[in-house]
Amino acid sequence: MSVDTDGTEPRTETDEPGWEVDPDDESGAAVVATVGRQLRLRREAAGLRAAEFGQAIGYGEDLVYKVESGTRIPRQEYLDKADRVLRAEGMISAMKQDVAEVRYPKRVRDLARMEARAVELLSYGSHNLHGLLQTEEYARALLSTRRPALSDDELAQAVAARMARRSILDRSPAPELSFVQEEVTLRRPVGGKMVLRRQLQHLLQVGQLRNVEIQVMPTSHGDHPGTSGRIQVLKFGDGTSVGRTDEEFGGRPVSDPRQLRILELRYGIIRAEALNARESLAFIEEALGET
Repeated sequence: MSVDTDGTEPRTETDEPGWEVDPDDESGAAVVATVGRQLRLRREAAGLRAAEFGQAIGYGEDLVYKVESGTRIPRQEYLDKADRVLRAEGMISAMKQDVAEVRYPKRVRDLARMEARAVELLSYGSHNLHGLLQTEEYARALLSTRRPALSDDELAQAVAARMARRSILDRSPAPELSFVQEEVTLRRPVGGKMVLRRQLQHLLQVGQLRNVEIQVMPTSHGDHPGTSGRIQVLKFGDGTSVGRTDEEFGGRPVSDPRQLRILELRYGIIRAEALNARESLAFIEEALGET
């Protein structure tokens, strides 16, 4: 088997789960096809066969063909190595951002873009922890429970997309993030006891951020308007908002002020009924000690 210039064996597509192109994502497929076409044209202009090019960048010939035909999304390191080998002077590496976004399903990309624009996020979770609060291993275990079961590629894509959304926690200026989580979301051992322990430790760390407030709704607090399921509201710098809840409005995002007022009213009551932030962190520490 041929080896890369650094002495490692070339990778194949089987080493890269989660990088298949979604055929139903027309805009994403178009981006990948364009990148693949540019890579092929530059490779041919350099006088390299696919096998030679693959050896030079440390990937298998079959993967090179899949990337160039637009059926496989190239990793960022693939593009960086291709840029160097083909002497593209940064033109290929510049495609990394567009390609990275395409890896995630369109609906997740749309959600991530909205979260990236938000100046305030309000979220009530009744069954699971909010995706922005999840560790990678917790997210993988949770997504693995979906039925029909996700394929390895779909699972890898879903986990990567969820982790990418967490960049909102490091954004500057920082948005105001408010989470109210039902007690059961802190008790259910998704992925096993150790996964839950690390998840609770992560919550304690995130809860220390100045722009993040995590509140717990104890199961004993039975009378509150969260029985209809999760609630989420995103507010933007231009004064507009978008929100959704599980049972009403068909579960679709809404932006009508009257509908948003209903969601904010419910969230305000839920927030008031929950433990405050200090009490909630103490509650999480107690749950961690019991796990």
